[in-house]
Amino acid sequence: MFKYNIGIIGGSTADEFYCNIAYKVGYLLAKNGCAVFCGGKTGVMECASHGVYDAGGFVAGFMPEYTKNGGNKYLSLVIPTGIGYLRNFLIIRASDALIAIDGKSGTTSEAAFALTEGKSVISIGNLNIDVKDGDGKLIRVKTPEEAVERAMDEAWKYTSKFGEK
Repeated sequence: MFKYNIGIIGGSTADEFYCNIAYKVGYLLAKNGCAVFCGGKTGVMECASHGVYDAGGFVAGFMPEYTKNGGNKYLSLVIPTGIGYLRNFLIIRASDALIAIDGKSGTTSEAAFALTEGKSVISIGNLNIDVKDGDGKLIRVKTPEEAVERAMDEAWKYTSKFGEK
């Protein structure tokens, strides 16, 4: 059993700076006993998956296609959904907390949905969303270490509401 399910969301393209951050976040989550969920494709998703893989952890990719083709080579489990970008909602629902790394409109939509679901989003990068009362927390951090620490804290708070520890 994994400590927490942490979603990683971010751009399908990532420059070297954000790729290194995503790799480190994935690596640290795996070393801390977390399962990682992502979109399974390229960019931030692939860089984070690579980190999880190198740490010997578990990372599941929720694919938009009907087939397993197109998933990055570091995934432990490829989940073909056949529902296109609606697969983002599956990532959110399966995660106890999320870490957003850079990204654009797709990442913003994922983060907004997570927040309305009462889940916290830890942001490294340019994410900016107005959060209303009753939503999850949007927490801005600067380092992978801080992102992982805060995500695990928020995941604990979220799962504790349901009697999970």
